[in-house]
Amino acid sequence: MDRVKDLAERIIGEISRFFISSRWFLEVVLVAILSEGHILIEGPVGTGKTTLARALAKAIGGEFSRIQMTPDLLPGDILGAYYFDLRSSEWKLRRGPLFANIVIIDELNRASPRTQSALLEAMQERQVSLDGKTHQLPRPFLVIAAQTPYGSEGTYPLTPVQIDRFAYRLTTSYPEREAEIEILRRSDEIEAMNVKNVATLEEILEAVEVCKKIYVSDRVLGYIVDLLRRLRGYSEVAWGPSTRAGVWLLRGSRALACIEGEEYIAPDHVKRIAPYVLPHRIGLKPEAMVDGRSSDDLVGRALEEVEVPKK
Repeated sequence: MDRVKDLAERIIGEISRFFISSRWFLEVVLVAILSEGHILIEGPVGTGKTTLARALAKAIGGEFSRIQMTPDLLPGDILGAYYFDLRSSEWKLRRGPLFANIVIIDELNRASPRTQSALLEAMQERQVSLDGKTHQLPRPFLVIAAQTPYGSEGTYPLTPVQIDRFAYRLTTSYPEREAEIEILRRSDEIEAMNVKNVATLEEILEAVEVCKKIYVSDRVLGYIVDLLRRLRGYSEVAWGPSTRAGVWLLRGSRALACIEGEEYIAPDHVKRIAPYVLPHRIGLKPEAMVDGRSSDDLVGRALEEVEVPKK
């Protein structure tokens, strides 16, 4: 476990030189890659999401790719396609930008439903099928997708089923005054992006396997299920978190414990990762939204009400 903790410290230390944010934000990103889940980021434009993804890719020695979604983008534009090579007289695969270790998707909800579906299927299966042939995507494989605010011109809102495919949801905001001054001061350095390679893809994959071995007691499993059931039972909820939400709550807690050097999941790990796993998987009734309720509020309420298991 100490090796994974040291790996996390190296990566966070290097990324924080270029992406100025809270340490916890970077820890959740590491939780995502070590649990092999994808991230949905919501917030204003120009807050460093692409910088974060590029710095992470360089820090782990991986390949980075950026996809700008537009309404006319076709599935083949992101997945790839076969073409006939006249020189060799053979059909060859031109791999799309999805074939990378760290992929940043800008304005996900500007893509057509067909392209969104192709992307999310590839995220779920971690493979691409083209002309009847299956091609595995690289590992590690992390998609960081950003959305344009709903209601903007030319957007196609994701369905609840599609949103559920994202393991974690993070929100960004404009930085505090001192942080923004520091960003401006270091803007040339950040743009140059001279990130040191402080880890390898092999180390990341080894850490993924180590995280899978973190011990989880029946009491903690029961605590996760109790949280799900409490949220489903609230009168404000139209549809609650699925069993898949519980799976990612488990995997996220396991990865968090791992990067902290622990050998088992404690209830505190579950409580800390829950606000990033559960809210985007809850649908509110119209009257609850009119009253100003939010899914984040309900998750906080459930965490206060559900009894924490004793050791």
